[in-house]
Amino acid sequence: MFLKIKKKLEKELIAYTGSINKLYALNKLSPILFKNIKEFICRDGKRVRPILFCIGYLGFSKKMPSGLYRSALSLELLHDFMLVHDDIIDKSDQRRGKPSMHTLLKNTLGKNKKIKFNGEDLAIVVGDVMYAMALDAFLAIKEAPARKEAALRKLFLAALYTGSGEFIELLLGTKPIEKVTRRDIYKIYDYKTANYTFSSPLTMGAILAGANGWQIKRLNDYGLLLGRAFQIKDDIIGTFGEVKDTGKSNLTDIQEAKRTLLIWYAYHHTSSQNRQIIKRIMENKITQKSQLLKMRKIIKASGAIVYAQNQIQDLHRQALIQINSLGMDQRYKQALDDFSRKILKV
Repeated sequence: MFLKIKKKLEKELIAYTGSINKLYALNKLSPILFKNIKEFICRDGKRVRPILFCIGYLGFSKKMPSGLYRSALSLELLHDFMLVHDDIIDKSDQRRGKPSMHTLLKNTLGKNKKIKFNGEDLAIVVGDVMYAMALDAFLAIKEAPARKEAALRKLFLAALYTGSGEFIELLLGTKPIEKVTRRDIYKIYDYKTANYTFSSPLTMGAILAGANGWQIKRLNDYGLLLGRAFQIKDDIIGTFGEVKDTGKSNLTDIQEAKRTLLIWYAYHHTSSQNRQIIKRIMENKITQKSQLLKMRKIIKASGAIVYAQNQIQDLHRQALIQINSLGMDQRYKQALDDFSRKILKV
């Protein structure tokens, strides 16, 4: 089911990129802007958000409306917009195996020292243009105006909450690790991952299809629980996964002093000596590779991985309860079940 929908979305993405110059005259406005946006949004991706949007719709509707897949692309474009800005914040030179947007634009500018702006400045503007494109793409679906308005509000909130989650996470990085709570961490997981990647796409599709309030609530809760579990799994992979599989160093999350559930648990379940090591790394006072590797050993020895895996199992179980009695087409409900088991490996 997921593969079938993804193929249709990829086809729609090709059609969309072929029409954006006609829609917005981007090439006339700026060939550089047009070229870089087109290249960036066509890069290989999982397309999880637009796929879930389609499943949310098709699971509650007996018809295939005009513009469904174009409208679903709004979530992919929103994602691209956020990736551009995230890469600037994280100072990342790579995205999906290729140069990040600000790196591309930095290379375009070359060594011109007379200009007062840089690749990062240009990339912020490019991200803003992508956001506008996302809103416009959403309007393509032919559905009742009231449903479109309600779903569009969800899209606005997805952008608002994700931005807020990024803001909160950055500020949490200044908070001493001993004062960080599990609630703090889950709050970021909910806003940065769960809502944006799972809950919003599913509920937007369901709202457009005419699902009732109770069904929307169940889908929303399902997405939040699954999103939490997914982020915990991602943290484990980011810290203990193989470089060949993740495409980045498994010391990156530690070096960036991210406040994850693994770090939180390890800090509260280790010796006072080890807590001092964690504290100093979280304050960026230790960056040597040997100490970062020791930090990984501390996390593992504390039982944090087992704790995190148990949390994933529990959250997944709770998520499935939310959709078990949902009045949704069984084919799409099963697709969600299969999807959750695949991404969590449970």
